[in-house]
Amino acid sequence: MQYISAEGLEQLKKELEELKKRRQEIAKRLEDAKNLGDLSENAEYQEAREDQAFNEGKIVELTQMVRDAVIINKSKNKDVVRVGSTVEVKSDNGPQAFTIVGSEEASPLEGKISNESPLGKCFLGKKRGEEVVVETPRGKVKYKILAIE
Repeated sequence: MQYISAEGLEQLKKELEELKKRRQEIAKRLEDAKNLGDLSENAEYQEAREDQAFNEGKIVELTQMVRDAVIINKSKNKDVVRVGSTVEVKSDNGPQAFTIVGSEEASPLEGKISNESPLGKCFLGKKRGEEVVVETPRGKVKYKILAIE
């Protein structure tokens, strides 16, 4: 299962379509390179083959992600932290807000943390007023949940 927002899923679908369109460009490059002669010493051909392999691998990966995607719906239940929740917390570092997202959309600098991250896992299932302690590279950090959106 891959948790993702509706917007994130649309981005994946767009990227997948672009990669599928790129197939034709790569096929043309391969054909042009073949026409240059000896393939064993043909750098253009080798580069086009590598691009083709990368492109096809990415298509397989994105196809699987789109197929297995579970859309994150904004929950009306603000009592418990779930994937899709925005959690306002207080720690020794002051107040912060985190949105719990799927791993594909995680962006810690934007306050989006993965449901699979240590911090995300600690928040899931917790209620307003609860405290969690998270082991970080800098040591343990205690967070108090102030609000759940």
